[in-house]
Amino acid sequence: MAEAWPVSDGGLGAITYILEILTGIIGLRARWRTMPWLVVIFGLLIVPLSVTSISFIIIQPILLGTWSTLTLIGAAAMLLQIPYAIDELLASLQFLHRRAKTGQNWIRVFFVGDTDEGPDAAAVDEFDRSPGAVLRDMVGGGVSLPWNLALAALIGLSLLFTRLTLGAAGSMANTDHLIGALILTTISVAAAEVARPVRFLNVLFGLALLAMPFLYDAGTANMVNSIACGLALVVLSIPRGRIRERYGPWQRLIV
Repeated sequence: MAEAWPVSDGGLGAITYILEILTGIIGLRARWRTMPWLVVIFGLLIVPLSVTSISFIIIQPILLGTWSTLTLIGAAAMLLQIPYAIDELLASLQFLHRRAKTGQNWIRVFFVGDTDEGPDAAAVDEFDRSPGAVLRDMVGGGVSLPWNLALAALIGLSLLFTRLTLGAAGSMANTDHLIGALILTTISVAAAEVARPVRFLNVLFGLALLAMPFLYDAGTANMVNSIACGLALVVLSIPRGRIRERYGPWQRLIV
């Protein structure tokens, strides 16, 4: 797989990660309206990198029969980044839509930015606060992990290792691993408050877990585990959890 690309996959990955870092640190907090193009590029970089990292995790035990510690670390890092990129990307897209509705050329706004409608806000130094307040805003702004999603994440994580914990083998073990990775990815996206409805995808994964023992040759332990995890996942995917921020017209879609 490393030789499938016409160029070095390591070199391509390094360049892509450098671009992600640069697009992540350039600009101030208001770059969603002053530099929409940069925000969109950052979001587009996060998505393919995340998909690539998760796909590497999926194929390792299934196709290669082993684990790569570095790839696991990389996938974990990408899962942590996904929810922090979504709300900024949504803000830029909402801003472009608002300016287009007022008759502005959205292409020009996309590349050079614009001001937004509404009352003028007094300029505030974002760092004129305690370090603890700044850190809480950085970590928790627009991102949260309610108790039900946290428990669902533990279910997804446990499914990655049923080969070791329950002695799963063959198609049952591969499907456990695949669904576990998809559950973790879904929860990573749903941790962003603006994308909280994505959690309902886990209902489908829960139903798949309920059906798996009857489709594959599963032992008693694997059957009980799959059914229990499936039922728990369906139930845990129903509560929305607290939404702490406000997202304008998008708020009504956060169910």
